[in-house]
Order: sequence, then C-alpha cells, then structure tokens
Amino acid sequence: MGIQFNEKDKLFHLQGKDTSYVMQVIGDGYLSHLYWGKKVREYHHSNQLQFMDRGFSGNPYPSTDRTFSLDTLPQEYPGYGTTDFRTPAYQIQLENGTTVTDLRYKHHRILKGKQGLEGLPSTYVESENEAETLEITLEDSVSYIKVVVAYTVYEQRNVITRTARIVNEGSSSIKLLRALSANVDFRDADFDFLHLSGAHVRERYIDRHALRTGMQSIESRRGASSHQQNPFIALLRKNATEDTGEVFAFNLVYSGNFLAQAEVDQFKNTRVSLGINPFDFSWMLEAGEAFQCPEVVMVYSHQGLGDMSRTFHDLYRTRLCRGEFRDKERPILVNNWEATYFDFDADKIEEISTVGKELGIELFVLDDGWFGKRDDDKTSLGDWFVDQAKLPNGLGDLANRIRKMDMQFGLWFEPEMISVDSDLYRKHPEWCLHVPNYSRSESRNQLVLDLSRKDVCDALIKMVSDVLASAPITYVKWDMNRHMTEIGSTLLSTDQQRETAHRYMLGLYRVMDKITSSFPHILFESCSGGGGRFDPGMLYYMPQTWTSDNTDAISRLKIQYGTSLVYPISAMGAHVSDVPNHQVHRYTSLDMRGDVAMSGNLGYELDLTKLTGEEKEIVKRQVSKYQEVRQLIQFGDLYRLLSPFEGNETAWSFVNKDKTEAMVFYFRVLAEANAPFESFKVKGLDSSKKYRVVETNNLYGGDELEYIGLSIPAELKGDFQSVVYRLKAL
Repeated sequence: MGIQFNEKDKLFHLQGKDTSYVMQVIGDGYLSHLYWGKKVREYHHSNQLQFMDRGFSGNPYPSTDRTFSLDTLPQEYPGYGTTDFRTPAYQIQLENGTTVTDLRYKHHRILKGKQGLEGLPSTYVESENEAETLEITLEDSVSYIKVVVAYTVYEQRNVITRTARIVNEGSSSIKLLRALSANVDFRDADFDFLHLSGAHVRERYIDRHALRTGMQSIESRRGASSHQQNPFIALLRKNATEDTGEVFAFNLVYSGNFLAQAEVDQFKNTRVSLGINPFDFSWMLEAGEAFQCPEVVMVYSHQGLGDMSRTFHDLYRTRLCRGEFRDKERPILVNNWEATYFDFDADKIEEISTVGKELGIELFVLDDGWFGKRDDDKTSLGDWFVDQAKLPNGLGDLANRIRKMDMQFGLWFEPEMISVDSDLYRKHPEWCLHVPNYSRSESRNQLVLDLSRKDVCDALIKMVSDVLASAPITYVKWDMNRHMTEIGSTLLSTDQQRETAHRYMLGLYRVMDKITSSFPHILFESCSGGGGRFDPGMLYYMPQTWTSDNTDAISRLKIQYGTSLVYPISAMGAHVSDVPNHQVHRYTSLDMRGDVAMSGNLGYELDLTKLTGEEKEIVKRQVSKYQEVRQLIQFGDLYRLLSPFEGNETAWSFVNKDKTEAMVFYFRVLAEANAPFESFKVKGLDSSKKYRVVETNNLYGGDELEYIGLSIPAELKGDFQSVVYRLKAL
C-alpha cells in the first residue's frame, strides 16, 4: 500500500518507490510533519518530537503545558495568530475583520487513484493502482472553515503531489488573503536553495546558494509564471551534486502569479511553502463556496539532481501531458518568423516550403502577420481573419499548397492579446484588463484581454476555433507577449477586483481545454515571448513550449540545460536560426547550431531559400539524422555530463530505456591555445554492455565510458565547436 494509517498513534505513512513521508495528528488535532526522505519500511518515532518551555513561544495550553507551542511545531498546513509566528500557508479574514483561525484534524479518507482538480491542470493516473490519495479534513470549530489537504503518492515514482481545498461552511462570507498549496516543515536548515531565474531571452539560469536564516523566496507578480522566475525550487544537501546527495524539489502546476519560499527560523528549522502569490490577491468566499488551490509536485531524490530531473521528466511526459501527441514523435518544422518577419506573401511562403521539403522538413509554420492588417506589431491583435493583401486566396489555399508537397501546415496565434488599433478593440474597449480613470499601459503595443470574463472567453474560443476549422492545420504556436498591468475587470465587484489575475488563469485554462479538446489532431506549442510561461500548467494543455526567443546556439546551452532540470526534452522547442544571430549577433557554425537544436524538438527559423548548396547539404544531413534518433532524444533519459554554468564546456546524453542506444553531445565554447588533452565521462549506460560508436566504429564497454571516459578530439579547432557520438550496444 502507498498509504498506511496507524489508528492508535494517528500516524500517516506515505510510501513511494523509494521515499517516505510521515505525519501525525498530535494534541487536540494538530497535524504535524515528522519526516520526508529516503524510504523506510516502518516508522517508530526515532526522531520523536521534543518540547520544552521556550521564551516568547506562546502556548495554546497555558495552564497545562508550557512546553507545547505551534511556534516550534513542524506542521503540514499552518496558520497564523495562535502561537505560530512563522509564515502561514493560509490566511482568512472573517466577517468581523479578524484573521485568526485554528484548524484541527477532523477526519480523513484514503482513496485509490487520483482525482482531477476542478478548473485547474494537474497530474493524473491511467490506472487507480498507480497511486493512492489521502484527504485530511481540517476544521475551525469557531468560523466553520474547512480545509481538505490532499496528498497523492505515486507508488512507483518518488513523487508526492499536494493541494488544498478551502471551504466556507459558515453562514457569513469570508475573504481569503493567502491560499498556498503546500507546506513542508523540515527540522534542520543544512541545505542549499536552488531555483531557475533569468529574463526574456535569458530564461531558467541555475541559481544555487546556501540557505540562510530568515526568508528567501522567488515569485512572480506579472500575471504569468514569467521569464524572470520559474515556479520551481529545490532544497539540496550541501554535498548534493548531479549524481549524489539528497534533493527535495517543489514545482507548482500553475501559470500565473506564484510565490515559493523557504524560511529558516530561530531554531534552524526550515519552512518551505508555495502556491498562488498572496501579493495583490484576495478571494471572496460566500457561504457554502469552496476555493481550489493549484497542485504542487514534490520530488525526492537521494541520487542528486540528475535523478530528480528524470523523475520530473517521466512524470510530466506521461502523467501531465495529454492527448494524441503525448507519446508521438514531434515533427521537424520550419518557421518563417526570422526569415521574413511581417514581410511575406503566399508565394514567398511556398518558396520556403518548397526548399524545406527538398531538405526533408516535415512541417511549415506561418508565424505572425497573416491576419487583419498586421504589417507591424502595432495593430490587429484580436482581428483573427486573414489579411487578403498577403494571402488573397485565404489560409485554406496556402495550407493546401503546402500539403500538396506532403508537408504539414501550422499557424501562429496570440489569442490572449488585443491591439488598440483593431476592429475588436474599437467594438469592445471594455474587453481588456483595465482600471477606470487610469490610463491603459501598453507593452509591445498591446493590451491584455480580460479572460476573467466568460463572454470574452467564449468569443475567443469561437474566433480561434473558426480559424482552425477553416484550413488543414496540424500545429499551433500559442503566444503571449506581455505581462499584466492595470489588473482590473469591469464585471467584478469592488470586493472581487483582487481576484482578477487568478480568474484570468481559470478563464485561460478553460479556453485552452476547450480548443485543444476540440482539435485533438493539432499539436499545440505554448509560448510567451519564448519561455515566459514554461511551466507544468501549460504542459497539461500543450505538450511542448517554445523554450526561448533566443535562438543563439551558445546562449541556448545554458537555457536548455537549466530548463532540463525540471522539464522533459519532448517539451522543448529548439530551432536553428540565421547568423549573425538576431538576438546576440554571434556567428556560430551551422553544424553547432544543428547539434544544439537537435538536443530538443528540432526546427529551423531562417530563410531556407538563401542557403548555399553546401549549407543545404548540412541541413539535409541534420534532418535525416534527427529523424533516425528523435525517438531517443525526445523520449529517452537525459543525463547531464558537463555544465555550461561551471565551465567552458557542455555535454549531455540521451539514453533509451533498455540502455541499448545513446546519443552523446559535447560542446566547447571558446578555444584555448596549447590546451591539455581532455575527456569526459558518459553516464546512464549499462556497465555490462559493449557499445559501438557509429561515427568511428570503435568499441567501448559501458563501464569504460562511465569510469574512464571518452576523449575529446584534439582536432577540434576554433571557438564554438561540437561533437556528437551515437552509441549502439552490441
């Protein structure tokens, strides 16, 4: 069983593949955290809770026990105001204006399988035998507030998911001020804090530093999970590396404003909590209503970051992503954005597609500029009808011309945005996020549609669906190119205005669910100025994400390496673009650009008609090679070998499940004069097998490659070099 309950001690023991999570109801109903870590067969209180009278730690039982205080008790879903002075997981304002609540254990139930969350993305099971779910009901006997904290343990994975559902069972309305999804109280602070930070075109750089006393946190207040911070944090033991040591990781399945934090208290305990950002958030909960918090995925590893990543990858590939394309190889595409920007017509698109077909490319994607009067980025968002000046015979004609070449046709949208210069805005200026009497700030010449409104969502579903039904479209790039300002909604009451950002996300999820379900044959790729919404919430609806608007191969080493800490390769769009690169103006070889892009879902984003004959041959070889190995790359196990954050070299490998085949990629950024001979070690192979290097026919043992390593060719000359090895077991 994944969940055991000891009735006598009121003890819960959750067991995954190689992890245990233990908690207990103590005193008059306080739900206390006891252990999370490597799996133990049984729990016998070897780390039993200890209490003592500590000055300035208040006592719920002052007349009988001055040693007991919530200020020192490790808890599962803590509140504030009844002797715990640390950051709470929730905060509720009652009708009388006070914010004191006191949740106690009421009852629990253990269920087979896992239920979905109403209106929110979440991981799932395909068989009820995969997982068990524990629902613990906590109640406040004064205010009649009920919180159901839910834990799902995947029995063959080192994964536990958490969420909370807050219910108002009283007769008066209440206001949620804070509603985080999960809280874990560790009983020490000997950790490093790791997160993924960055900026537009510089997403998900790895940031690791020692945990310190006080609060350390990451967050987004932008209305999206953001380029700046990803909704992921991990606590690592000091000795943890890529392959060794304990890692405790947390990822929020949500695409909007979030908070993830670790607080080290006066006694060196560490409280980790995360969920919807309480900044500028509140939620009116009328009598009988409930609020569902998003899901948190918690991963434990005692074999370092690499094992943590592979756990996330397997879970997200198979139990978060959905639909026809979850397990399908992703097509090799060419996108016209950096080839033409807004300056194209049907003939130019057909020219690029014709060359693409000659090179073996399988999908053409028409990017921005095909609709309204969209000759620049100042107009027409919201006017989802074809620009007859560019495509006089419509999308259907263009798509069919491309499909006659035996290529698929894809399309770019930015459905969540609206241009001031658009027919839609002139008809419905009230449809954008705005606050009365304040100016409407623009970003990238656009405003944000108010998806907290059902009428806007319904209109959006119809507009996008009409376009998708008008032509044989098999791929959609769904973009979102600005963050929220003036976050207000015309249809919400004064007391509900701070609900707008979350209601927007609920509306967006409804729109995405409806459209992707209505067009199951279309592969949807999410995008937000590249990687500004690369999060598990998006992957639930769209199984891949445009990793970054930065297509420079050297920049992508860090971006793709950092992204791989949490998100699977099958989710990463990666394109070969022109040189000098349009973002950093760097020249790199077509070979290296191809090798970096082949480490994700390969695509091209340049004018193929301008390639030389030699360049076309290189692209043709890249496409052919990727077609042979993409199943391995997109769905194999990733092993990170050399980090671009730690030196001049990067290396990673992809290994299939039975360890009979591997692809090993090595990249060197800058050349060094009179450099030493070097090698690197290959991980993830079967040490008992012998492998043939396809490119050289050399034979090596799996143990030899892992413990001795593979020599880096001395003939590599100049900056920006790459080498790829394909290994096949004999």
